[in-house]
Amino acid sequence: MKLAVISDIHGNLAALEAVLTDIQSQKVDHILNLGDIVSGGLFPAETAERLMPLHFPTIRGNHERQLREQDFSDMSLSDRHAFEQLSPEHWQWLKQLPAELTFSDDILMVHGVPGNDLIYLLEEVTASGVRQSPEARVLSLVANTHASLILCGHTHIPRKLQLADGRLIVNPGSVGLQAYDDDTPYRHVMESGSPHARYAILERHNGVWDAEFRAVDYDWESAATVAIRNNRPDWLNALKSGRM
Repeated sequence: MKLAVISDIHGNLAALEAVLTDIQSQKVDHILNLGDIVSGGLFPAETAERLMPLHFPTIRGNHERQLREQDFSDMSLSDRHAFEQLSPEHWQWLKQLPAELTFSDDILMVHGVPGNDLIYLLEEVTASGVRQSPEARVLSLVANTHASLILCGHTHIPRKLQLADGRLIVNPGSVGLQAYDDDTPYRHVMESGSPHARYAILERHNGVWDAEFRAVDYDWESAATVAIRNNRPDWLNALKSGRM
């Protein structure tokens, strides 16, 4: 089986189109989407419109949940922009997305960690900064799943971890936003270090999974121009350099 895994598009339609074009050359069996699809400073409605007819196995991210649960006054700028742009058809699609999904019996799709879309799985935020999660912490977070492949997003950082028991955990990185800052649980910055759209190819040979991370060119200068037009100067460096 060969999979393409995408995550954290954040309404970046140009990056999504570039990734979908690249995926076409990879001859995959399925494309899986790990959420945070529309919220951002770019094209939420157009991104939903592009994905809806494709019927990829898709879960919601924390931003889809926040769009459903929060009052408009409590929303972030990214969620407000999406909220104002989405049509009833887009809302209907987003509302039916599950928080987690088991695909093909032993592939678990989560946004953050099982049971929580806000916790990082392969990274840990401490008072002194961000570090790769110790394996003991990762094991504690996936203790209740026996999937051979666990797919997560949320951090926007491509990373994989082979557990001692043979399970593989993969974060494909972000299609649409290559850096951001956050205050939870401590103020921190996540940066991929380049503006390329990211996704992953997963392939299983003789029962063993492996991952290839892909970095795709697209017109990030134009995306940055749209962000400025939509009053999101905070996205400028993230889109153009993968840095804050």
